[in-house]
Amino acid sequence: MIVGLFEQELIAYLTLGLLMNFLFSLLFGYYLSQNIGLEEMMLSKGDKVQPWWMPLTLGIPYLKMLITLYRVAVLQIYFLNQGRSHKEYWVYMTTEQSEV
Repeated sequence: MIVGLFEQELIAYLTLGLLMNFLFSLLFGYYLSQNIGLEEMMLSKGDKVQPWWMPLTLGIPYLKMLITLYRVAVLQIYFLNQGRSHKEYWVYMTTEQSEV
């Protein structure tokens, strides 16, 4: 349990929150563009500098992709190519290393 929720419930809430954030951001941008005008918005844009951490957030999906590719490589190279099964890989990925 994490924060009083089971992991599946927490992931569902996080996913719903991300989707709602995306939806509301999209709708708010559409609302502004309808009331101000897209060209006017681009011409009257200020010169505020984005925070230093903003470009880092763009890399999060790519980091998740690299982690997934690493797991696929472990599955292919160290398990399937050695004649082991998908189940053995699953046990390897879900077992604490100190227990092995």
